[in-house]
Amino acid sequence: MNPAAIKQLFEQMSSLHVVVVGDVMLDNYWWGDVERISPEGPVPIVNIKNRESRLGGAANVALNCRSLGAKVSLASIVGEDADGTLLTALCKDAGINTDMIMPSKLRMTTTKTRVLSRHQQMIRLDDEHTTDLYTEEEHPFIDKVLRMLQREKPQLLIFEDYNKGVLKENVIARIIAHCQEVGIITMVDPKKKNFLAYKNVTIFKPNLKEVREGLHLPLPLVSEAELKEAHQKIFEQLHHQITFITLSEKGVFSTDGITDFITPSHIRNIADVSGAGDTVIATAGLVYALTQDMQLMAAIANIAGGLVCEKIGVLPIDKNELEQECLLLL
Repeated sequence: MNPAAIKQLFEQMSSLHVVVVGDVMLDNYWWGDVERISPEGPVPIVNIKNRESRLGGAANVALNCRSLGAKVSLASIVGEDADGTLLTALCKDAGINTDMIMPSKLRMTTTKTRVLSRHQQMIRLDDEHTTDLYTEEEHPFIDKVLRMLQREKPQLLIFEDYNKGVLKENVIARIIAHCQEVGIITMVDPKKKNFLAYKNVTIFKPNLKEVREGLHLPLPLVSEAELKEAHQKIFEQLHHQITFITLSEKGVFSTDGITDFITPSHIRNIADVSGAGDTVIATAGLVYALTQDMQLMAAIANIAGGLVCEKIGVLPIDKNELEQECLLLL
């Protein structure tokens, strides 16, 4: 791809409107020093020096889309609690539309609190409510999302599923059906529970672990032949257009049932893989929405995933850094 075309592609990202639907999280980071072991038990005492909260889950996908320049709207459920208020405020600060974030009295906001010392994670504390949406939450949520899609007609909708209850089967089916009616590209990062619920989605983007668990396939060699077989099994259930499987250090596999290929990863100094999948789906979605080019989608998303793995913690992609890498590598 020539440099002028790459630059034009990155400029066009700001013309897109993306809707992200799924499970949002608040990622808390507590940094401190360890100088002694607790006399109460064989555990380190961490003297906390600094605290920071970042957007996680579907909110991090939305943040990555925003970092790439797109207009972004986020649809999810949070608790009527301080964490939900903070998460919503962080989204607004990032320029993400929060009109479809619904507070609920029936669940808490999902939070992941990581305690770190000298760049090592000591412990992680999770607060979450993972039951499916109750009826009194589900129908208003669906109505809110469908009304927005009908009114705004965004180019891309991304489902970000973390098995926290927002994406139950009826929610998935109703939203995909409406997107098909109005011509919106749909993409999903699935998890085991609803792995085969995303019928007629445009792009199905699991990672290798999710494919193994969702299809009960060992895929011992991670070969192109095995991955083509996995695509066929998924396609028989979902009738989707593209399978896009992230393979960790092996790169990514893409196929539309006719053309298929593995895009190898680039050598990186891996510091932290947290949030890499969020960056990959955001980047892939924007590139595909602009180009409908599966191979280019895979190449740029693969570079983006590698870049964020060089940084500690869940951080969004830097658009300028990604553009420079693409100019060097594509």
